[in-house]
Formats: sequence, structure tokens, C-alpha cells
Amino acid sequence: MNVIKNIAVYCGSSQGLDPYYMTAAYELGEYFGTHQIGLVYGGASVGLMGAVANGCLSKNGSVTGVLPNFLKKKEIEHAGLEKLILVESMHERKLKMFELSDAFVVLPGGLGTMEEFFEVITWSQLGLHHKPILILNWLGFYNPLLKLLETMVVSGFLKKENATLVQVLETSKDLLQTIQNYSPSKTEKWLSEGNV
Repeated sequence: MNVIKNIAVYCGSSQGLDPYYMTAAYELGEYFGTHQIGLVYGGASVGLMGAVANGCLSKNGSVTGVLPNFLKKKEIEHAGLEKLILVESMHERKLKMFELSDAFVVLPGGLGTMEEFFEVITWSQLGLHHKPILILNWLGFYNPLLKLLETMVVSGFLKKENATLVQVLETSKDLLQTIQNYSPSKTEKWLSEGNV
């Protein structure tokens, strides 16, 4: 069983058009706080990012934000955080979030969320880490992405074993159990940590 102390959440700085997304993000934060799981996220006070942070804080949970200096005003930094780490670039932000986290959860979002997801799953595929990655597929938001992963497998561009590096849930109800029971694929793509 995986020991999980901190989970990075990748999600939108927008709130989306359906109010469900904000409600579900807040409830996920509450879930983290209730289960004493530290939240690591992008440090903003707006959109799904702000909602998940506020939910965790409402249960006296531990929240660490990681925010590039140049986004302080654009993403409106969260003033109520226990810890806000300021970095110089997006690359530093992603690396710091990776280093601080034992697992990764992907919520609805835009291009930035996709970039974070694809980087962390690519690192897993290459054997650079074996941390659990989970998508919360609220309202079927990620159905097209999951279909694309299937197409990659069928077309011979992605090994079936590597497609299963990401776990998928519809709600956060069994999130912690799913992450704790995660067993990484033994199939790596060419590289291992020792020769990178």
C-alpha cells in the first residue's frame, strides 16, 4: 500500500460553465482536509484551483501553493495559504509540485492542466517515477481524452500497459483507496532513472 502524505492537484484557474465543477472541487478539498492529506496546487485563489484550496482549508487541512512570480497578479495568489512557494518559471513550478507530492490528481481544466498531466504521465512512462496518477472524470469531462488514449493504443503509438498508468474515477469517494492500492506498470519505455 502506498503511503500518501501530499497530493498534487492539477486543475483550471477558471471555474467552468457548470456550477458542479466548483462544488466538486470544493468537496475534494474538504475530502483532503478530512483525511489529513496535504494539498499541493498552483497557488491561485480563483477557479477550481481556489475552490479545492478553500475546501481543504475549511477542514483545517494543509495547503501548499506553488506559483511563478509572473503569475501572482494574473492568477491572483491565494492570501490564506499556510505555505506559498514562489518560483521563477512554469518549469520550476511543475518540478516543485512533483517533488512535494506522492500522487497526482487531475480535475477539469484547460491547456495548462493538460500540460501538467501529460508531463507527469510521460515521466511515469519513462520510468522516472512510479507515483499514482488519477483523473477525476466529472460529468464525463475527460471522455474524449480517454478515447484518444485508446486510439493511441489501437494505432500502435502507446503500449496498453502505459495507457493504464492513469486511473480514472467519476467521483472522489474512493480516491484515497484507489491511490493507496495503485500498482505501477512494469513496462517502461526505453529509459530508467539510472541512465537519464
